[in-house]
Amino acid sequence: MSIDSIDKKILMQLQRDATRSLAFMAKKLALSKTALWNRIQRMRDDNIILKQAALLDPHKVGVNETFFVIIKTSSHDDQWLVDFAEAINELPEIMEAHRLTGDMDYILKVQVSSTRAYDEFYKKLISRVQMYSVSACLSMETLKFSTVLKL
Repeated sequence: MSIDSIDKKILMQLQRDATRSLAFMAKKLALSKTALWNRIQRMRDDNIILKQAALLDPHKVGVNETFFVIIKTSSHDDQWLVDFAEAINELPEIMEAHRLTGDMDYILKVQVSSTRAYDEFYKKLISRVQMYSVSACLSMETLKFSTVLKL
């Protein structure tokens, strides 16, 4: 599925603020509401738009600490991968999980209320999956946060 320049403009508007009305966006993009709605629905059907959600301020809801957890494993067999995938999908503290190139195998973005909560998370994680090494870095400050992809 390819997207054209109008689709890109729609996507940029939605990424910046998906709560805007169709009428507002249609006027801004010089489209009819029907044409705009049809394009948005097509992009949803094609899984270009995966979902719409509210972004929360973690500090205002008590999720004050962000840890980046770096994992190295000595096992790469199919069962380990299944167990790891289940663990990361069932632990709600994990906001993102990435498989890496280089010396480390995975990095997790973990958001918790405190360092004590991180310790509890860590114990749950290592009880579920055997890992060669796990290290974590506490984020001291978020310098940039964006959910807007450059199109």
